Amino acid sequence: MLLVYTHKITPRLKYAFKHIFTRILGIPVEFTTTIEDFIAHDSLKMSYTRQPLSNEIFVKSHDILYEQGLSDVEIYVQDWEETKCFFSSGEKSAIPFDIFSASFYLLSRFEEYLPHVKDEYGRFTAQESIAFKHGFLHQPVVDIWAYKMKKVFQENYPDFVFPERFYSIKPIIDVPSAYNFKLKGILRTFGGTVKDVFSFNFKKLYYRYMVLFGFKRDTYDTFKYIINKQKHSEFKFLFFFLIGDYSTYDKGIDAQKKKFISLIKQVADYCQVGLKASYFALEDIAILKKEKLRMESILNTSLTASRQSFSKLNLPESYRNLVELEILEDYTMGYVNHPGFRAGTCTPFFFYDLDYEIQTPLKIYSYHLLDYSLLKIHSLLDKKKALNDIIYQVKKVNGEFVPVFHNYTFSDVDRWKGFKELFNMILESAHED
Repeated sequence: MLLVYTHKITPRLKYAFKHIFTRILGIPVEFTTTIEDFIAHDSLKMSYTRQPLSNEIFVKSHDILYEQGLSDVEIYVQDWEETKCFFSSGEKSAIPFDIFSASFYLLSRFEEYLPHVKDEYGRFTAQESIAFKHGFLHQPVVDIWAYKMKKVFQENYPDFVFPERFYSIKPIIDVPSAYNFKLKGILRTFGGTVKDVFSFNFKKLYYRYMVLFGFKRDTYDTFKYIINKQKHSEFKFLFFFLIGDYSTYDKGIDAQKKKFISLIKQVADYCQVGLKASYFALEDIAILKKEKLRMESILNTSLTASRQSFSKLNLPESYRNLVELEILEDYTMGYVNHPGFRAGTCTPFFFYDLDYEIQTPLKIYSYHLLDYSLLKIHSLLDKKKALNDIIYQVKKVNGEFVPVFHNYTFSDVDRWKGFKELFNMILESAHED
């Protein structure tokens, strides 16, 4: 056990230290404000305060972990060997930056509470983030900093054996609509037919009716292929099905349809299944609750995981609603158009409510790559390079890689050409050095 001496124990301080030491490095951590207890402790210890006590491992503390609410925080990002950091900690400190305050800033998503420009869906964009502006979005900096801290402890406690963690993968399959043409109902099929005719898209019209009459497989129906991949993978895939009502933003399948229900049940036999919350459920807890109960009645078990439509988050309301409905995991945190680490980490972390100053039970699995972000990259070779770059960063810190693919990504449609190969690369990455 690591003992940390500090002049004041706060929820923020405990949150940041536990993420770095317990969740990343696997070391339990306790805190004390009593110098005698600190001196008597005969294992790992460090002080986190304004001045060192004697010659212990010392990191000079920044004020942010002792404050409450939102304040104007001055951020000055500097180079630190192969990475970057902020909140410089001076010469006496064992490391040149207060990584605990910097980690708290990134994990709590402090910057998303501050004024910023949103995109057309009301989302916080990569361009608005400190990580993008200062060129470290591509790195899980919090994990990198934790490993730098580990090195300091290894030099000071050579006999202590740190637990080892291993690189892992959590593939996400997002299903906004299980089928392109099937189970859409008479009105939507008629509307689609009229649209095909007036836009002279006779190829699509032909394909639509070949699918409806059972002569061809629906383009979005790639579930057999994905389940087959799951059977040969040691990592559990996690599917998110949209079962909300039809709207301007959500055009899924009617959740009352027996064939759709049976598809969800079939997938749940092999993979984990969560709820893809509809666009309007994001703003309205009553709609979210209705969709949660609907999914639970299909799965016959309590729902543990959710993901929001369009990867949209309204902090802190979105997460507070999940906490209230006792949904324990969320997979929305990430950027649609940029691969990278929105919260600066590739280790799951808990949602910290900045208004109430508490760590909640909601675990955030930030995704690091959405299939859409690779579409802008034209050649398959460059797509592979972008994918390999992000895998390399996660592997360096033995983190958990969370990619998001859609069911239609595995179709034979031209724009998704080569994506099956990219998905295979992800699965195989666990067996390569």
